[in-house]
Amino acid sequence: MGKNRVEWIDLVRAIAILTVLYIHATDGIYIISSDAILNYTLSSRIFNFASLFIGRIGVPFFLMITGYLLLDRTYNDERVHKFWIKNCKGLIIVTVIWAIIYAISLQFISVNSVAVNIGEAGALFFSHMWYMPMIIGMYLSMPFVSSALEKFDTKTIWNATIAFSLLAFLLPFITTVMAMQGIQNVNIQYCLGFSGGIYGIYIILGYLVKKGQFKNISSGKLWLLAIVSFLICVLFQYYSFIIGYEFFLWYEFPFILTGSFALFELCSRMGKVRAYPLVTFLSKYSFAVFLVHNLFRLPLLPIIVDLPYSEPVKAIILWILLIFFSYLATVIIYRIPRFGKYILYMR
Repeated sequence: MGKNRVEWIDLVRAIAILTVLYIHATDGIYIISSDAILNYTLSSRIFNFASLFIGRIGVPFFLMITGYLLLDRTYNDERVHKFWIKNCKGLIIVTVIWAIIYAISLQFISVNSVAVNIGEAGALFFSHMWYMPMIIGMYLSMPFVSSALEKFDTKTIWNATIAFSLLAFLLPFITTVMAMQGIQNVNIQYCLGFSGGIYGIYIILGYLVKKGQFKNISSGKLWLLAIVSFLICVLFQYYSFIIGYEFFLWYEFPFILTGSFALFELCSRMGKVRAYPLVTFLSKYSFAVFLVHNLFRLPLLPIIVDLPYSEPVKAIILWILLIFFSYLATVIIYRIPRFGKYILYMR
């Protein structure tokens, strides 16, 4: 690891990967045992709804870190070329390699538990790979976005971010609320062009945090925003459930945006991070763990699903096991000469 580390960035990165593992553990238990969904208790459902909010802050954290670290740079033709070679080329190769690894591995994994819905297995196995083409696209555009941002005042960028956020987050939310009330086929059309959509907005927010755009907002208000966002996400999912509306909490939900942003800004105000050696370790291997963890999730699922515990307990057990085996595997792979760092995209 480099000497000039930003401690709170390492903390956010560590939290991000732990929440990604958490949502994949929770999703794994609740989706793969979907045949038993009618038997879930109210507390089990609330746990699932709360877990979805907690798990969904991981990707926004990663994206805001990207904006914080990479958008405040000056690029020219030579630097753009170097940036692409250093970041995009390796990401593309690693994505192809791991897609092949997962495709081959899936053929050797047999799920023998009656509690497991086999039809969901393949989808779960590849569920995290959507992130790779998205982040590659963002990296390809990063130098151009950075150069454009240099020409504008922070206030102007913030105003544009608000406008884009209303289009990308608020309008779909309104459409969803109307559909929940039986008003169907209301689809407000818009196009965000080269903005990067909802993921681009998360990246821009990271940049604005670095520029100090939100320093005048008190920490108390940010905590309130994070808590209210969490409660709305949970209550919205619960309301959707009781009226029989199929709702899937994803990153375009406006209160995932507000909640993750508030927590990111709060983390940026931290001083010394406690247990920093552990945080550094979790942060260092975070992307590598993201790549490998699904190799363990599917084999572990039928074992955990059959345990005589409630779904929340099973999810926590699976989460702990995913953390242990994923980090153990990455540490071992990383130490393979001329192979480990490359296959794990660690620099």
